[in-house]
Amino acid sequence: MVNATAQYYQWIEREIAKGKYGKSPESLYEPIRYIMGIGGKRLRPMLTLYGYSLFKDNVKDIVKYAVAVEAFHNFTLMHDDIMDKAPLRRGQPTVHKKWNVNTAILSGDVMLVKVYDMFLSLDPLLLPKVLSAFNRCASEVCEGQQWDMEFEQKQKVSEADYINMIRLKTSVLIGFSLELGGILAGASESDCRALRTFGTNIGIGFQLQDDYLDAYADPLKFGKQVGGDIIANKKTFLLIKALEKATGKNKRELSEWLTASRFRKEEKVNAVKTIFDRLGIAILTERKTNQYFKKGFGDLDRLSCDQTKTQELRAFAEKLISRQT
Repeated sequence: MVNATAQYYQWIEREIAKGKYGKSPESLYEPIRYIMGIGGKRLRPMLTLYGYSLFKDNVKDIVKYAVAVEAFHNFTLMHDDIMDKAPLRRGQPTVHKKWNVNTAILSGDVMLVKVYDMFLSLDPLLLPKVLSAFNRCASEVCEGQQWDMEFEQKQKVSEADYINMIRLKTSVLIGFSLELGGILAGASESDCRALRTFGTNIGIGFQLQDDYLDAYADPLKFGKQVGGDIIANKKTFLLIKALEKATGKNKRELSEWLTASRFRKEEKVNAVKTIFDRLGIAILTERKTNQYFKKGFGDLDRLSCDQTKTQELRAFAEKLISRQT
Protein backbone atom coordinates (compact mmCIF):
# COMPACT_ATOMS: atom_id res chain seq x y z
CA MET A 1 0.00 0.00 0.00
CA VAL A 2 1.30 3.46 -0.94
CA ASN A 3 1.71 5.68 2.12
CA ALA A 4 0.16 9.15 2.21
CA THR A 5 3.38 11.03 1.47
CA ALA A 6 4.19 8.94 -1.61
CA GLN A 7 0.60 9.11 -2.81
CA TYR A 8 0.39 12.88 -2.41
CA TYR A 9 3.68 13.34 -4.22
CA GLN A 10 2.46 11.26 -7.17
CA TRP A 11 -0.76 13.27 -7.41
CA ILE A 12 1.15 16.56 -7.31
CA GLU A 13 3.62 15.50 -10.00
CA ARG A 14 0.82 14.29 -12.28
CA GLU A 15 -1.06 17.57 -11.86
CA ILE A 16 2.07 19.58 -12.61
CA ALA A 17 2.80 17.47 -15.69
CA LYS A 18 -0.61 18.19 -17.21
CA GLY A 19 -0.48 21.91 -16.41
CA LYS A 20 -1.42 24.21 -19.29
CA TYR A 21 -0.18 27.75 -18.83
CA GLY A 22 -0.40 29.06 -22.39
CA LYS A 23 0.96 28.42 -25.89
CA SER A 24 2.05 31.56 -27.69
CA PRO A 25 4.56 33.06 -27.62
CA GLU A 26 6.27 29.81 -26.60
CA SER A 27 9.21 31.74 -25.15
CA LEU A 28 6.85 33.21 -22.53
CA TYR A 29 5.27 29.95 -21.39
CA GLU A 30 8.06 27.40 -21.84
CA PRO A 31 10.06 28.86 -18.89
CA ILE A 32 7.04 28.21 -16.64
CA ARG A 33 6.83 24.58 -17.72
CA TYR A 34 10.60 24.34 -17.32
CA ILE A 35 10.84 25.61 -13.73
CA MET A 36 7.76 23.65 -12.64
CA GLY A 37 9.23 20.50 -14.15
CA ILE A 38 12.77 20.48 -12.73
CA GLY A 39 11.75 18.86 -9.47
CA GLY A 40 11.92 19.94 -5.87
CA LYS A 41 10.57 18.61 -2.60
CA ARG A 42 7.02 19.88 -3.32
CA LEU A 43 6.89 20.68 0.39
CA ARG A 44 4.23 23.38 0.18
CA PRO A 45 1.60 21.50 -1.86
CA MET A 46 2.28 18.41 0.26
CA LEU A 47 1.42 20.46 3.35
CA THR A 48 -1.79 21.73 1.75
CA LEU A 49 -2.89 18.14 1.18
CA TYR A 50 -1.91 17.13 4.70
CA GLY A 51 -3.79 20.11 6.17
CA TYR A 52 -6.91 19.15 4.23
CA SER A 53 -6.61 15.46 5.22
CA LEU A 54 -7.00 16.37 8.90
CA PHE A 55 -10.64 17.23 8.27
CA LYS A 56 -11.73 15.46 5.06
CA ASP A 57 -10.79 12.28 3.21
CA ASN A 58 -11.32 13.29 -0.45
CA VAL A 59 -7.81 14.75 -0.66
CA LYS A 60 -7.35 14.14 -4.39
CA ASP A 61 -10.12 16.66 -5.13
CA ILE A 62 -7.96 19.62 -4.06
CA VAL A 63 -4.64 18.69 -5.70
CA LYS A 64 -4.96 21.45 -8.33
CA TYR A 65 -5.21 24.08 -5.60
CA ALA A 66 -2.17 22.63 -3.83
CA VAL A 67 -0.29 22.93 -7.14
CA ALA A 68 -1.31 26.61 -7.29
CA VAL A 69 0.77 27.08 -4.13
CA GLU A 70 3.71 25.35 -5.82
CA ALA A 71 3.30 27.62 -8.86
CA PHE A 72 3.43 30.70 -6.63
CA HIS A 73 6.52 29.34 -4.85
CA ASN A 74 8.25 28.82 -8.20
CA PHE A 75 7.25 32.31 -9.34
CA THR A 76 9.09 33.71 -6.31
CA LEU A 77 12.12 31.54 -7.08
CA MET A 78 12.20 32.74 -10.69
CA HIS A 79 12.35 36.37 -9.58
CA ASP A 80 14.65 35.70 -6.60
CA ASP A 81 17.15 34.03 -8.93
CA ILE A 82 17.25 37.19 -11.05
CA MET A 83 17.85 39.38 -8.00
CA ASP A 84 20.49 37.02 -6.63
CA LYS A 85 22.12 36.53 -10.06
CA ALA A 86 21.93 32.79 -9.34
CA PRO A 87 23.19 30.54 -12.18
CA LEU A 88 21.60 27.30 -10.97
CA ARG A 89 18.30 26.16 -9.47
CA ARG A 90 17.96 22.50 -8.39
CA GLY A 91 21.12 21.71 -10.32
CA GLN A 92 19.76 23.17 -13.59
CA PRO A 93 20.29 26.57 -15.25
CA THR A 94 18.01 29.25 -13.84
CA VAL A 95 15.38 30.70 -16.17
CA HIS A 96 17.21 34.00 -16.69
CA LYS A 97 20.36 32.07 -17.63
CA LYS A 98 18.63 29.62 -19.96
CA TRP A 99 16.62 32.40 -21.64
CA ASN A 100 17.31 35.99 -20.50
CA VAL A 101 16.42 38.37 -17.67
CA ASN A 102 13.54 40.10 -19.44
CA THR A 103 11.91 36.80 -20.39
CA ALA A 104 12.30 35.55 -16.81
CA ILE A 105 10.60 38.68 -15.46
CA LEU A 106 7.67 38.39 -17.88
CA SER A 107 7.31 34.63 -17.40
CA GLY A 108 7.29 35.15 -13.65
CA ASP A 109 4.63 37.85 -13.99
CA VAL A 110 2.31 35.66 -16.07
CA MET A 111 3.00 32.74 -13.74
CA LEU A 112 1.54 34.76 -10.87
CA VAL A 113 -1.51 35.56 -13.00
CA LYS A 114 -1.95 31.84 -13.68
CA VAL A 115 -1.98 31.16 -9.92
CA TYR A 116 -5.14 33.28 -9.67
CA ASP A 117 -6.59 31.40 -12.64
CA MET A 118 -5.96 28.13 -10.80
CA PHE A 119 -7.99 29.36 -7.83
CA LEU A 120 -10.94 30.57 -9.94
CA SER A 121 -12.67 27.18 -10.01
CA LEU A 122 -13.06 27.24 -6.22
CA ASP A 123 -16.48 27.23 -4.58
CA PRO A 124 -17.62 30.90 -4.77
CA LEU A 125 -18.17 30.83 -1.01
CA LEU A 126 -14.53 29.84 -0.42
CA LEU A 127 -12.87 32.00 -3.07
CA PRO A 128 -12.83 35.34 -1.17
CA LYS A 129 -11.42 33.68 1.95
CA VAL A 130 -8.71 31.86 -0.01
CA LEU A 131 -7.72 34.95 -2.00
CA SER A 132 -7.63 37.13 1.11
CA ALA A 133 -5.27 34.70 2.86
CA PHE A 134 -3.20 34.25 -0.31
CA ASN A 135 -2.87 38.00 -0.94
CA ARG A 136 -1.73 38.59 2.62
CA CYS A 137 0.86 35.84 2.27
CA ALA A 138 2.08 37.02 -1.15
CA SER A 139 2.56 40.58 0.09
CA GLU A 140 4.50 39.35 3.10
CA VAL A 141 6.80 37.21 0.93
CA CYS A 142 7.68 40.32 -1.10
CA GLU A 143 8.26 42.28 2.12
CA GLY A 144 10.63 39.57 3.33
CA GLN A 145 12.60 39.58 0.08
CA GLN A 146 12.97 43.36 0.28
CA TRP A 147 14.19 43.17 3.89
CA ASP A 148 16.69 40.47 2.86
CA MET A 149 18.11 42.73 0.14
CA GLU A 150 18.28 45.70 2.51
CA PHE A 151 20.12 43.62 5.10
CA GLU A 152 22.92 43.05 2.55
CA GLN A 153 23.72 46.77 2.81
CA LYS A 154 23.40 47.09 6.59
CA GLN A 155 26.38 46.76 8.90
CA LYS A 156 24.29 45.44 11.77
CA VAL A 157 21.13 43.32 11.76
CA SER A 158 19.43 42.31 15.01
CA GLU A 159 18.28 38.80 15.79
CA ALA A 160 14.67 40.02 15.96
CA ASP A 161 14.92 41.69 12.54
CA TYR A 162 16.45 38.55 11.03
CA ILE A 163 13.78 36.26 12.46
CA ASN A 164 11.09 38.59 11.13
CA MET A 165 12.74 38.61 7.69
CA ILE A 166 12.85 34.80 7.40
CA ARG A 167 9.31 34.60 8.76
CA LEU A 168 8.12 36.80 5.91
CA LYS A 169 10.37 35.58 3.11
CA THR A 170 10.10 31.84 3.74
CA SER A 171 7.83 30.82 6.58
CA VAL A 172 4.52 32.55 5.89
CA LEU A 173 4.14 30.58 2.64
CA ILE A 174 4.58 27.33 4.56
CA GLY A 175 1.96 28.60 6.98
CA PHE A 176 -0.41 29.54 4.16
CA SER A 177 0.04 26.13 2.53
CA LEU A 178 -1.34 24.43 5.63
CA GLU A 179 -3.97 27.10 6.22
CA LEU A 180 -5.22 26.64 2.66
CA GLY A 181 -5.79 22.95 3.32
CA GLY A 182 -7.84 23.86 6.37
CA ILE A 183 -9.88 26.50 4.54
CA LEU A 184 -10.68 24.12 1.66
CA ALA A 185 -11.78 21.47 4.17
CA GLY A 186 -14.13 23.91 5.93
CA ALA A 187 -12.11 23.93 9.16
CA SER A 188 -12.89 26.50 11.85
CA GLU A 189 -11.10 29.86 12.06
CA SER A 190 -9.17 28.68 15.12
CA ASP A 191 -8.05 25.49 13.39
CA CYS A 192 -6.96 27.38 10.27
CA ARG A 193 -5.04 29.81 12.46
CA ALA A 194 -3.37 26.93 14.33
CA LEU A 195 -2.35 25.35 11.02
CA ARG A 196 -0.93 28.66 9.81
CA THR A 197 1.09 29.28 12.98
CA PHE A 198 2.31 25.66 13.00
CA GLY A 199 3.62 26.10 9.46
CA THR A 200 5.11 29.50 10.16
CA ASN A 201 6.97 28.32 13.26
CA ILE A 202 8.39 25.17 11.69
CA GLY A 203 9.28 27.27 8.63
CA ILE A 204 11.41 29.56 10.81
CA GLY A 205 12.96 26.44 12.32
CA PHE A 206 13.75 25.07 8.84
CA GLN A 207 15.51 28.28 7.82
CA LEU A 208 17.55 28.39 11.02
CA GLN A 209 18.44 24.76 10.39
CA ASP A 210 19.54 25.69 6.86
CA ASP A 211 21.81 28.37 8.32
CA TYR A 212 23.36 25.77 10.62
CA LEU A 213 23.73 23.12 7.89
CA ASP A 214 25.41 25.57 5.53
CA ALA A 215 28.27 25.82 8.01
CA TYR A 216 28.26 22.46 9.76
CA ALA A 217 26.72 19.84 7.44
CA ASP A 218 28.61 16.78 6.26
CA PRO A 219 29.86 17.81 2.77
CA LEU A 220 29.11 14.33 1.41
CA LYS A 221 25.45 14.63 2.45
CA PHE A 222 24.87 18.35 1.97
CA GLY A 223 24.80 18.36 -1.83
CA LYS A 224 26.41 21.77 -2.20
CA GLN A 225 29.41 23.69 -0.98
CA VAL A 226 29.55 23.83 2.81
CA GLY A 227 30.33 27.33 4.05
CA GLY A 228 28.81 29.19 1.11
CA ASP A 229 27.13 31.67 3.46
CA ILE A 230 30.44 32.29 5.26
CA ILE A 231 32.28 32.91 1.97
CA ALA A 232 29.59 35.42 0.93
CA ASN A 233 29.41 37.16 4.36
CA LYS A 234 25.69 36.37 4.33
CA LYS A 235 23.97 37.65 7.46
CA THR A 236 22.68 34.34 8.76
CA PHE A 237 21.59 33.71 12.33
CA LEU A 238 25.10 32.35 13.02
CA LEU A 239 26.92 35.46 11.83
CA ILE A 240 24.46 37.81 13.51
CA LYS A 241 24.96 36.09 16.87
CA ALA A 242 28.74 35.97 16.39
CA LEU A 243 28.88 39.71 15.69
CA GLU A 244 26.69 40.29 18.73
CA LYS A 245 28.82 38.17 21.09
CA ALA A 246 32.36 38.66 19.79
CA THR A 247 34.83 40.74 21.77
CA GLY A 248 38.61 41.16 21.79
CA LYS A 249 40.50 38.66 19.62
CA ASN A 250 37.33 37.07 18.25
CA LYS A 251 35.94 40.43 17.20
CA ARG A 252 39.19 41.47 15.49
CA GLU A 253 39.57 38.17 13.62
CA LEU A 254 35.93 38.13 12.54
CA SER A 255 36.18 41.71 11.26
CA GLU A 256 39.35 40.87 9.31
CA TRP A 257 37.67 37.94 7.56
CA LEU A 258 34.51 39.93 6.80
CA THR A 259 36.49 42.75 5.18
CA ALA A 260 39.10 40.62 3.39
CA SER A 261 38.88 40.97 -0.40
CA ARG A 262 41.31 38.16 -1.21
CA PHE A 263 41.30 34.83 0.59
CA ARG A 264 41.25 31.08 0.12
CA LYS A 265 37.67 29.92 0.52
CA GLU A 266 38.43 26.86 2.63
CA GLU A 267 40.70 28.87 4.93
CA LYS A 268 38.02 31.51 5.51
CA VAL A 269 35.32 28.93 6.21
CA ASN A 270 37.50 27.09 8.73
CA ALA A 271 38.63 30.30 10.43
CA VAL A 272 35.12 31.71 10.82
CA LYS A 273 33.79 28.36 12.04
CA THR A 274 36.56 28.33 14.66
CA ILE A 275 35.32 31.72 15.87
CA PHE A 276 31.75 30.38 15.89
CA ASP A 277 32.92 27.42 17.98
CA ARG A 278 34.70 29.63 20.50
CA LEU A 279 31.51 31.66 20.92
CA GLY A 280 29.18 28.64 21.16
CA ILE A 281 27.24 29.74 18.08
CA ALA A 282 26.34 26.22 16.92
CA ILE A 283 24.72 25.44 20.28
CA LEU A 284 22.83 28.76 20.25
CA THR A 285 21.55 28.06 16.73
CA GLU A 286 20.42 24.53 17.54
CA ARG A 287 18.67 25.80 20.66
CA LYS A 288 16.83 28.55 18.75
CA THR A 289 15.90 26.11 15.97
CA ASN A 290 14.44 23.61 18.42
CA GLN A 291 12.56 26.40 20.16
CA TYR A 292 10.64 27.15 16.94
CA PHE A 293 10.05 23.48 16.16
CA LYS A 294 8.65 23.03 19.67
CA LYS A 295 6.36 26.05 19.26
CA GLY A 296 5.15 24.65 15.96
CA PHE A 297 4.24 21.26 17.35
CA GLY A 298 2.46 23.03 20.20
CA ASP A 299 0.24 24.71 17.60
CA LEU A 300 -0.46 21.29 16.08
CA ASP A 301 -1.59 19.99 19.45
CA ARG A 302 -4.24 22.73 19.61
CA LEU A 303 -6.15 21.49 16.58
CA SER A 304 -9.71 20.36 17.31
CA CYS A 305 -9.56 17.39 14.92
CA ASP A 306 -8.95 13.84 16.10
CA GLN A 307 -5.29 13.91 17.19
CA THR A 308 -4.68 10.52 15.59
CA LYS A 309 -5.18 12.29 12.26
CA THR A 310 -2.26 14.61 12.96
CA GLN A 311 0.21 11.75 13.32
CA GLU A 312 1.08 11.52 9.61
CA LEU A 313 1.53 15.29 9.36
CA ARG A 314 3.68 15.24 12.51
CA ALA A 315 5.76 12.35 11.11
CA PHE A 316 6.18 14.21 7.79
CA ALA A 317 7.41 17.34 9.59
CA GLU A 318 9.72 15.35 11.88
CA LYS A 319 11.29 13.66 8.88
CA LEU A 320 12.03 17.07 7.37
CA ILE A 321 13.48 18.25 10.67
CA SER A 322 15.87 15.29 10.82
CA ARG A 323 17.30 15.97 7.35
CA GLN A 324 21.00 16.60 6.80
CA THR A 325 20.71 18.26 3.38
